[in-house]
Amino acid sequence: MKKIGVIVGSPRREGNSGRLTNQAVKGVVDAGGEVLLYVLREQNLSPCLEIYGCEKNGQCVIQDDFQQICLQLTGCQAFILSSPIFFYTVSAHTKIFMDRFQSRWVKKYWLDKKPFNHTENQKKGLFISAGASHGKKLFDGALLTVRYFFDTLDT
Repeated sequence: MKKIGVIVGSPRREGNSGRLTNQAVKGVVDAGGEVLLYVLREQNLSPCLEIYGCEKNGQCVIQDDFQQICLQLTGCQAFILSSPIFFYTVSAHTKIFMDRFQSRWVKKYWLDKKPFNHTENQKKGLFISAGASHGKKLFDGALLTVRYFFDTLDT
């Protein structure tokens, strides 16, 4: 059975990106998968303080819900990240969460270790988003940010 980590970055309970994510979660469950769901607005997450406490072992030294989320995500075979588009990028909740993975970037690129200590093949990632503005470049900023975030996670 596949375990999928689902990160919901919308500040609204019934927002458009949240509704799309609920459908993806239903599909995972209907296919027999297990879902670990994290609604970021309900988590206690501080922003990255860039104090480099992570440079010794790739672990963030800020004590909040981030450590538990990372520990639980370690066993996931795939990730779903969802966020509405705010000013052509992800929501503040999502960006704070992503920035905290700077510690995993340090682990991967400075310490030359796997971000989650996993040995299996590269994980899969899916980004779900919705935005109300019009324009061909509405998602470009978010897609670039998410692409580099997923790269840090070997996704």
